Amino acid sequence: MAGAEETRDGVALTNLDQPLFDGAGATKRDLVDYLDTVSERIVPHLRDRPLSVVRVRPGQPPFMQKNLPKYTPDWVRRTGVWAEASHREVSYALCDDRRTLLWFANQRAVEYHPTLATVADLHRPTHLVLDLDPPEGAPFDVAVAAALLVRRALADAGLSGAVKTSGAKGVHVFVPVAGDATAEDMAAATRALAARAARLNPDLATTAFIREDRGGKVFIDSTRAGGATVVAAYSPRLRPGVPVSFPVSWDDLPSVTPADFTIGTAPALLAGRDPWADAMPAPQKLPDDLVAEGHTIPVARVQAMHEGKRRARARRAAD
Repeated sequence: MAGAEETRDGVALTNLDQPLFDGAGATKRDLVDYLDTVSERIVPHLRDRPLSVVRVRPGQPPFMQKNLPKYTPDWVRRTGVWAEASHREVSYALCDDRRTLLWFANQRAVEYHPTLATVADLHRPTHLVLDLDPPEGAPFDVAVAAALLVRRALADAGLSGAVKTSGAKGVHVFVPVAGDATAEDMAAATRALAARAARLNPDLATTAFIREDRGGKVFIDSTRAGGATVVAAYSPRLRPGVPVSFPVSWDDLPSVTPADFTIGTAPALLAGRDPWADAMPAPQKLPDDLVAEGHTIPVARVQAMHEGKRRARARRAAD
């Protein structure tokens, strides 16, 4: 363990008193201490899910790491996943225990983004996710208002979900789904829920994927489906003050802000509980009409790609 300032669970920890990143107001030690303190809360939400992390090194821009580096210890559990975009197999970590979490913390991994599916079935997510993304500069209140639209749309469909701050500027709504739904049907149901929520207040919310088409409204993002990742509950974010993605009750959501939950404040708020697990409803069957409606709605990314090409052709013709 040469050069280690401290060792925990067999993991050598180094450079603990370095600033974590510009504007963090925290050191690497603060990150390690936080993740160690909440390890029993965050690890269950990472376990068995291929993990991407956002790391930050001194003097370098942050980067997302999916493929494990060659120097990764042999005891870090991993799984190979074929990446169609790059035509190669990516070796993802499975962060199943405190030791692995501490190793990531020592690698200056600030953010933890697990897949929505587990290694038991990488083709079937366990949850639907709707990501409420407010426009730049808008108050958090508008994201909350859009999340409440999603809650109404869920209730109208006979479903329920749990809510957490994203740790950045938005809100995540998670809906656990019973095991007989296909990934395609889950993605369709997510699109239908987003559309139904936006229809409840079209002056507030939109499903427009192209940013310039949103008109200053909250984007209800239905694209967190299939092999997508979403930042985990209790994960820090690479933002000033190091906020964390934190579960809140629906009743409390209107009275919180993302800055209420940081690596400094979150451990005391947990007080030995796992409010994310406590708030999560049991897995639910997707209504047939919701799935059918979703299959009539184009996939947002694909639609945006075609629209982008159409606009480019129109610009070239105009020139």
